[in-house]
Amino acid sequence: MKKAIRKLPDAELEVMQAIWACTPPVSRADIDQILKDTHPMALTTLLTMLTRLSEKGFLKIEKAGRSSRYFPLVTRQEYLAQQSKRFLDKLCGGSLSTFATALCDSGLTKEEIAELRALLERGEL
Repeated sequence: MKKAIRKLPDAELEVMQAIWACTPPVSRADIDQILKDTHPMALTTLLTMLTRLSEKGFLKIEKAGRSSRYFPLVTRQEYLAQQSKRFLDKLCGGSLSTFATALCDSGLTKEEIAELRALLERGEL
């Protein structure tokens, strides 16, 4: 059985999204550059979040002189898979049909539903 991956608070998830968008090793400046327009945060706040993410097992921090380099230990796909399963179990009672109905009722376009159907038919999901 795979190790359970904790659900991250929104702010920490934003930081992880920025890290996943980069090629490792990731610098604090790389993360700050991605977050500056949509989720700007003070340097101390960002450093605190990076430390928390390391403590939770999401990141490895390597010191490089006076700066640090960050390496994701959990991939975006691993996190998404774990949270999707949690969503299916908690909100849909484990019922795939309930989930599919909710997904279709969420405002997906006919093109998006056709794309989903094609992915299922090709066995890509």
